[in-house]
Amino acid sequence: MTPIIGLPACAKEAGEHLFASTPARYGKALIGAAGALPVLIPPEGEAMLAVLDRLDGLLLPGSPSNVAPAHYGDESDLTPGRHDLARDGTVLPLIRAALARGLPVLAICRGIQELNVALGGTLHQQVQCLPGRLDHRGGEGTAAERYRPKHAVALEGGIADLLGRGEILVNSLHEQAIDRPGEGVIVEARAPDGTIEAVRVAGGSFAFGVQWHPEWDVLAFPDRAALFAAFGRAARAYGTGLRKAA
Repeated sequence: MTPIIGLPACAKEAGEHLFASTPARYGKALIGAAGALPVLIPPEGEAMLAVLDRLDGLLLPGSPSNVAPAHYGDESDLTPGRHDLARDGTVLPLIRAALARGLPVLAICRGIQELNVALGGTLHQQVQCLPGRLDHRGGEGTAAERYRPKHAVALEGGIADLLGRGEILVNSLHEQAIDRPGEGVIVEARAPDGTIEAVRVAGGSFAFGVQWHPEWDVLAFPDRAALFAAFGRAARAYGTGLRKAA
């Protein structure tokens, strides 16, 4: 079977119109490296929970927007004007419902931050401003320059087993990062400055979040391809189990 993966979209304004969109590379990575088909989920709030009945997995993509700090109890807002409340209102309940039913989840960049907030965790709004931390933003230049491998991450636990190694080089294009892990969120990778780079949700059949962008040039890097391939296998197993149960 070919698994169907839900891909939540951002709310984007273009001229007089509001669009639901996300970069095409996420869908291409699902097709090319996970053997799965993407279905875009528009940011229409809790009404979208019903789509989970038709999915075999959920991929939470990155975005230039930040999770609104009100969702994790922070009264300050260091990045005003850079939020997507429609996506927040759609994805946070989707995550909780997906995990409750054992749906495989892969969370990337903004996605790992959403995953942590959905489970009661908190975020650093500007990790580059913290003492001793690296600047994890992508910087200037072409897309290829901004998405180039930037630093190593040390892996452990489930993510190390999944990728078959204890350290990899990753790209880095984020401002927010996990502060306090949420309930059941297990830290499984860190950057050299201590920034949390990967997590696993305890009890999930496949529920991982990574702070880097493995979807970028996915087939050129064995660790990135391995992550998507494992996600595809988990989604196929989930879909097959549901069909047998039916």
